[in-house]
Amino acid sequence: MTVHRIGLVVPSSNVTVETEVPALLGRHAEARFSFHSSRMRMHQVSPEELRAMNAQRERCIDELADASVDALLYACLVALMAQGPGEHQRTEAAVVKQLANAGQHPAVLSSAGALVEGLAALGARRIALVTPYLRPLAEQVVGYLESEGLEVRDWAALEVGDNAEVGCIPGERVMAAARGLNLDGVDALVISACVQMPSLNLVGPAEAEFGVPVLSAATAGAFTLLRHLGLATELPGAGSLLAAAR
Repeated sequence: MTVHRIGLVVPSSNVTVETEVPALLGRHAEARFSFHSSRMRMHQVSPEELRAMNAQRERCIDELADASVDALLYACLVALMAQGPGEHQRTEAAVVKQLANAGQHPAVLSSAGALVEGLAALGARRIALVTPYLRPLAEQVVGYLESEGLEVRDWAALEVGDNAEVGCIPGERVMAAARGLNLDGVDALVISACVQMPSLNLVGPAEAEFGVPVLSAATAGAFTLLRHLGLATELPGAGSLLAAAR
């Protein structure tokens, strides 16, 4: 069985994406994966540190090119959305060009683009979301999604600026924030608009409680990785987005 190599560009303080994405893809019935990360220094989720982190991208891409990965995920949603509308497309195009110059042509994705793609696959236009960010950054995420043609009906910001602390946010706090949202008429709930905020164990229970499709940055990332590798997108216990082949 072919092992698909997945490259992850990860903030240095992120400890969640390398747990949740492998856990998700490990459920695949037919394919196997290995995971290879390169890290960008970032601790505080602030505009200044996000810009400084993004400036390390080219080094990370060169490192992952050495591993000849089959797909690459730029795994920091807010780092791109904070740069303004369309940034995930610009970043993905720059990474494609850099890898092509090295003679490599893997699938190139980002957590920001994956969330947009996952919502489109669900046919979701009216959404609600939970973010861990300080309010000004959360507002930029909302604005970014709205620039992609989505209607954000309601949202919550947990106001955690330390990225290491984001990785320790209890699931019950996330669920409490979701319970405080107005979900009337929404097509989907984004239970975690951040690959660092743990959410994998919340997706199924949240769907059962709220009665709407629930996804996260992690489940959207897994979905797009599978889709762009040409693999079936069905993973058990991961919510409606990954419930059946699309």
